[in-house]
Amino acid sequence: MSNTDLSTRSRAALPGGVSHELRYSTPHPVFIDHAKGAEKWDVEGRRYIDFKMGSASQMLGHCHPAIVEAIQKQAERSIFSADCHAAEATWAEWVNHLYPSAERTRFTASGTEATMLALRLGRAWSGKDHVLRIDGHFHGWHDHALKGAMPGSDRASSLGIPDAVNDLIHVCSPDPQAMEAILQDARIGTVIVEASGANYGCVPLATENLRALHDVARAAGVVLILDEIITGFRWSPGGRQARDGIVPDLTTLAKTVTGGLPGGAVCGCAEIMELMNNETQREGLAPAVSHKGTFNGSPLVAAAACAAMPLLATGEAQAQADAMATRMRDGMNKTLHDLGVVGLAYGESSIFHLYFGRTSLDGLSAAQIRSLPKPQVKAYRDGMLEHGVDLMAYTSGLTSAAHTPDLIDEALDGFCATLTAMIHDGVLS
Repeated sequence: MSNTDLSTRSRAALPGGVSHELRYSTPHPVFIDHAKGAEKWDVEGRRYIDFKMGSASQMLGHCHPAIVEAIQKQAERSIFSADCHAAEATWAEWVNHLYPSAERTRFTASGTEATMLALRLGRAWSGKDHVLRIDGHFHGWHDHALKGAMPGSDRASSLGIPDAVNDLIHVCSPDPQAMEAILQDARIGTVIVEASGANYGCVPLATENLRALHDVARAAGVVLILDEIITGFRWSPGGRQARDGIVPDLTTLAKTVTGGLPGGAVCGCAEIMELMNNETQREGLAPAVSHKGTFNGSPLVAAAACAAMPLLATGEAQAQADAMATRMRDGMNKTLHDLGVVGLAYGESSIFHLYFGRTSLDGLSAAQIRSLPKPQVKAYRDGMLEHGVDLMAYTSGLTSAAHTPDLIDEALDGFCATLTAMIHDGVLS
């Protein structure tokens, strides 16, 4: 079976032939057959060095033995019964131990559900319906997350979202003074921020700036949600908040928190989280904040997460991934210099981004950083894939504990070959 054949089949069965719009690719996507460590192979047997890593979920590497064993053992005992079980308590204890903001944790079935629940909690606790978010920051695909997701635009990035919902969402730049000004609107009771800056740090958010945003929200008395769905367990065992000492009221987690399986979590201060306690009654409702979800805290997911937690808690996995991302960024910048291409590889922790046309992002807005010419981005991504290097999104990638110096150096060879071809074809100058 070829990628082309599978794409033809998929297009007849799935809208666009995919289950996620970012998996769409022309002339067809790559269909992966299996993966191990930091590598994966498509249905035609072709190997790729993976810098997507399950959309940042496979922090320990694909098919880590401890994760595989935990899933296999749990599958023999109970795949799913919709009951409480011991592993969900153990899992929550790990999160509460590692995250400064976490006194209670509630599990969800996805990262999008985590931000949706966190916003509901923020509104319930504050008693205010309006939410402030940052231009270009990403918080999933639900109705309350899409206005402002496109940098530089107040328009929701999808049809089908009522104006009444969009009217509840306010957008500002990641500027403390701008946030302070907008929070003069007494209708706003909740602020949500992507911990890394827009799109997992493609638009960087310096620590001192994040701390200033935190301080403004605190002074305004609103509920502050820190979206650590990508930074959580990646920038440190306790996410960016533990690394940089910035503690929100609520934190959203997914991807790595589950050991790389489907799911997510909201954690935070007990007073707010206990609104979901069935014994908490407010305004005739008990629980005061309703949260259901058949597969929340699924035994299979909890088993994987509990196997991952001790490995993630040491910080060794993060240190390895960070070192490999640094090696990748340094190598990319050297290649840009050697080829005479004006550009910049940048990023924090285990993430790398690429910008063409400038050697500094100073003075650029989120919209400008995210507006490289589409033909240039496609040529870069297609070229890297042709040389066996798969990226995450846009011009970005990330590493895991399974990446090695040899894999990074091989990927850098592909980077050099890709840029050389782009110069030859006139896509780069």
